Amino acid sequence: MSARPAAPAAGPSAIPAAGSPGPAGSAGDASGGPRAARRLGPVALVVAGGLSVQFGSAVAVLLMPRAGALGVVTLRLVLAAAVLLIACRPRVRGYGRADWGTVLAFGAAMSGMNILFYLSVARIPLGAAVTLEVLGPLALSVIASRRLVNLLWAGLALAGVVLLSGAHGGGFDRLDPAGAGFALAAGAMWAAYIVFSARTGRRFPQADGLALAMAVGAVISLPFGIASAGDKLLEPSTIGLGLGVALMSSVLPYTLELLALRRLPAPTFAILMSLEPAIAATAGFLVLHQALGLADALAIGLVIAASMGAVRTQVARSR
Repeated sequence: MSARPAAPAAGPSAIPAAGSPGPAGSAGDASGGPRAARRLGPVALVVAGGLSVQFGSAVAVLLMPRAGALGVVTLRLVLAAAVLLIACRPRVRGYGRADWGTVLAFGAAMSGMNILFYLSVARIPLGAAVTLEVLGPLALSVIASRRLVNLLWAGLALAGVVLLSGAHGGGFDRLDPAGAGFALAAGAMWAAYIVFSARTGRRFPQADGLALAMAVGAVISLPFGIASAGDKLLEPSTIGLGLGVALMSSVLPYTLELLALRRLPAPTFAILMSLEPAIAATAGFLVLHQALGLADALAIGLVIAASMGAVRTQVARSR
């Protein structure tokens, strides 16, 4: 789930997508080049971020026997914060109380989302956890959208994630109740993350806000990780794997999502998040050797159809 340009965030009508025509005679349209690349940009960033975060989550599952769920969260956020602070060297002067409040809220949402998600995947399969978690962004898409058709796309995506849960978790009724509860709570924090990520991008240049929020999240998670894993967090092999998780699950995807939210409306972004269970199933197959069946393929088709429908709806609105 994240460097951002300094311009204000785009409004709901700002996202074009593949295939929508530009002004007559536009050079970019003739070759499908720069203009088409800009149109595909936000959607491609979201998909790339999803691939990174879910494969990072699969690696994190492999790391849990060494450091535990809370230890993995701490390694992920602390190392990601260190990388971003060194790379961005964010300016800390010249911001008001509202700016810092937004960063604190973003960092708290990020930390809560990660803690709850890893507590979930420690108890239930990765595909089922992501399936439940994505209900948060789906709910946000319905609440925030002003177009009735988005209810259709959200419902289609919901059918896909429910089907995927049945394929990977044996159905919601047979999941560990605590694990399912943690996943649902992580989904609520994910919805908050989407909101405050966009606000942070509008208030801070480049990736400064992300770096500062990641530091806030790291500070919040640190006591939990120390209490859970202790000196295991200092083992070189554990730190190495933790750095990989941090880069794949935090630095790269959060940066990509911040870039995407610059030009992508929150409702469309939230529905695109329905791709996450499909990506998680693929990561589970390739990294954790979880088999993919017919139900998985159908679920993936449903969520992809919902995502494409959401993008095309936004194209029609922006014409």
